[in-house]
Amino acid sequence: MNALLSTTLLLLCAASSAIAQDPAQYFRQNCASCHTIGGGRLTGPDLKDVTTRADRIYLARFIANPKALIDSGDPYAVKLKQESRDVVMPSIPTLNPDLITALLDLIDVESKLEVSQFVGLAIGDEPFTPAQIAYGASLFLGKQPLSGGGAACLSCHTVNGLGGLSGGRLGPDLTLVYERLQGRKALASWLNAPATTTMQPLFASHPFTQDEVVALTAFFEETARHGGEDRSPAALNFFIMGLVGMFIALALFEVIWRGRFRSVRRAQVEASALTRDGEYPTKNKLTSWKVGKFDSSTH
Repeated sequence: MNALLSTTLLLLCAASSAIAQDPAQYFRQNCASCHTIGGGRLTGPDLKDVTTRADRIYLARFIANPKALIDSGDPYAVKLKQESRDVVMPSIPTLNPDLITALLDLIDVESKLEVSQFVGLAIGDEPFTPAQIAYGASLFLGKQPLSGGGAACLSCHTVNGLGGLSGGRLGPDLTLVYERLQGRKALASWLNAPATTTMQPLFASHPFTQDEVVALTAFFEETARHGGEDRSPAALNFFIMGLVGMFIALALFEVIWRGRFRSVRRAQVEASALTRDGEYPTKNKLTSWKVGKFDSSTH
């Protein structure tokens, strides 16, 4: 009974937390990386006037569980998946009917504005400058700290051609992320509001600045331009460093344990000599023992 009551209270608290969330902030953290309102398509469609393209009941069902509608063969859901290059919108556990209704209301209100706050990051088509690319590289490598205090990209990701130990392997290789997201606008919007389960908690309170987003986009565009097979010797370097470290550790253990072994044996020798002669051994007695005059049965 207590367990049932506890579970019920936890569910109610989770639901209350989701309802209490500001819809605009929720959209910014969970939706803006793939959708704009009036700014054009990113990975997902532009949501401006979306309630005129499908009724709210259908949209609520889609938002709650996109994969279920797609798997059912629903024509509109399948079309959305195809237009999104087979990227399926994830189901978000914190969503509930009240929050979905609040999000649809927000989209309706923002759609009526001349310029929505969710129009997306404005980023031009002009070539990036060498300074922007270099700034992005320094941010990725952690040479230049992020203004918001977030972790450097290198701690979890890598790109081709870094040399040394390359980079982190916790997250995906970002060499071709510019191509995977198909261009500047989608990549910049994603960086502006990372929505993955690992990055969202890290950068929700430590966001990139607009200049940092542009610089990282410039760096990833340049990296994709020189992408392809990674010919960096990172794996070989790691293997060699591991071997060197192992030999150094073995040498240290040899030095440490050799002295420890001798100190233990010395005490045993002295105790054996005392047992035989009935007196504490002198240096000469120990020396004679070492050359074989001491009875081997005392070992």
